[in-house]
Amino acid sequence: MHTEILWIAPTAALVLGYLLGSIPFGVILTRLGGAGDLRSIGSGNIGATNVLRTGRKGLAAATLLLDLAKGAAAVWLAARLFPGDEMVAAAAAFVGHCYPVWLRFRGGKGVATLMGIVLALHWPMGLVYAAVWLGLLASVRISSVAGMAAAVSAPVSGALFGRFDLVMLLLALAGIVLWKHAENIERLASGTEPRVGRKKDAADAPTDG
Repeated sequence: MHTEILWIAPTAALVLGYLLGSIPFGVILTRLGGAGDLRSIGSGNIGATNVLRTGRKGLAAATLLLDLAKGAAAVWLAARLFPGDEMVAAAAAFVGHCYPVWLRFRGGKGVATLMGIVLALHWPMGLVYAAVWLGLLASVRISSVAGMAAAVSAPVSGALFGRFDLVMLLLALAGIVLWKHAENIERLASGTEPRVGRKKDAADAPTDG
């Protein structure tokens, strides 16, 4: 009985995190905004970059902020409801975003949601994440490069800030981000990955988060 009680909080944190993370804000907002089914637009990804391909910048910005917020909310709520199980909720929220059961496990690439998670776990690491992401996006103008670099910066900054308790989790989540960007990596290697702002972005590269 005692062992069963010990599993209640982690299980609840996992369910809470997954349910929050699996909310497909991009799909919901584009439908409510009259922009159609996001999964049939551009890359078919549910992230903010693909929402931007609808030409609705406001919806794209809202998707980015909400995807970020759901990752942060999962950690924040778990810290208050299930202290000690924040990392369980964080991992579950990330997996929920990347593999939502409601969309047959076809979700986003996790960049924005991971930023929210990192900010909630240790905000200085979140600032590093944001600086890497936005800095590279502004300089090289390749969404996938900026997103992957930001994800990799999380475990690195975790080690630099002495948060070794978070490093393994962030390594695993960064690995999933890289895995979800496999096609982008192939295009980068072949020199065919488009840059943000070019017209062909609307039809080609799935670099969404």
